[in-house]
Amino acid sequence: MIDPVQLSQALIRQASVTPDDSGALAVLEAALKPLGFVCHRLRFEAEGTPAIENLYARLGTARPHFCFAGHTDVVPPGDVARWKHDPFSATIENGLLYGRGAADMKSAIAAFAAAVQRHLKRGALAGSISFLITGDEEGPAINGTVKVLEWLKARGETIDHCIVGEPSAATRAGDVIKIGRRGSMNVKVKALGIQGHVAYPSQALNPVPILADLVMRLTADPLDSGTAHFEPSNLSFTSVDVGNKTTNVIPGEARAAFNIRFNDLHTPDSLMLRIENIARAVIDKRGGQMQFKRGVSSMAFITHPGDYVEKLSEAVRRVNGTVPEYSTGGGTSDARFIKDYCPVVELGLPGRTMHKADECVAVADIDALTRIYESVLEIYFGGAR
Repeated sequence: MIDPVQLSQALIRQASVTPDDSGALAVLEAALKPLGFVCHRLRFEAEGTPAIENLYARLGTARPHFCFAGHTDVVPPGDVARWKHDPFSATIENGLLYGRGAADMKSAIAAFAAAVQRHLKRGALAGSISFLITGDEEGPAINGTVKVLEWLKARGETIDHCIVGEPSAATRAGDVIKIGRRGSMNVKVKALGIQGHVAYPSQALNPVPILADLVMRLTADPLDSGTAHFEPSNLSFTSVDVGNKTTNVIPGEARAAFNIRFNDLHTPDSLMLRIENIARAVIDKRGGQMQFKRGVSSMAFITHPGDYVEKLSEAVRRVNGTVPEYSTGGGTSDARFIKDYCPVVELGLPGRTMHKADECVAVADIDALTRIYESVLEIYFGGAR
């Protein structure tokens, strides 16, 4: 039998810092093949980005088709001297499994595999189960999940429902189900004035007050007050810069950058319209010009509570004895790509130590998450047997 803790350790011991796989996918593939999974190692690359190894494994050909998705790549450990144990030693101490990727999210992948094996012991599979595992989630996210999904579409394969095993829980495995995420948009702005001597300000146009006025207006009022399943959108400036090293020159331009985390009341276009209208009012008052450049990391999305989400909630209740909270908080994950193909949620371990020194998870939580995933499969496929 697959021991989810031992498999977690085996995965953590592979130093798979993006973009290097370092053997992590081979460890998972070795666990899945004896269960009957047909495994495809998919290597994708694009100009200017590193080549990425991915794994798609499927058991069965019938529908419904349930997919477990996640990533084996991890962020760098940072200063190893700050760790109690070597970050890739997968040491267990006082009931905690330490290591880079323990929370985010190698232990969840191990729980996927152990849960599937336990489910198969119950009898013939009434559908299909697949694993979509990338090595590019912590990186540019260009040659990973996106391209695997495109590859599946080209093959005519359809996923009906998906769980991403990101560390979505608050205090214990499964206590939160992330049913969506806010969108994320980065905006760079350049305020253009006229350079001149500080002693003759009338012969120049200082872009700093222009930019400062924009900053104040954009942050004066909230974007919204939230919705039934989303917290309020927020706009946060991350940089304001002039780059002027002289003391007697009024600069010709000033720059700033900000990020907007937006809920389902907005789109990037509607947000940019708001920004440009405010900028126009500033320019009408102060003169000058403004130039904007935006980059959209993800769109807001939600898998509305219904039959699928309720099945997952019941699976958690059977194991934990409590009903999980539904949330759309946090950053981004590869669920933002999967949502274009099927209903998707995130259900995993507590994430309070992810990306930190001494990243760790409780061994008991790995066991509980395995049982939750096993319960999910039983409820999901049970009616079809």
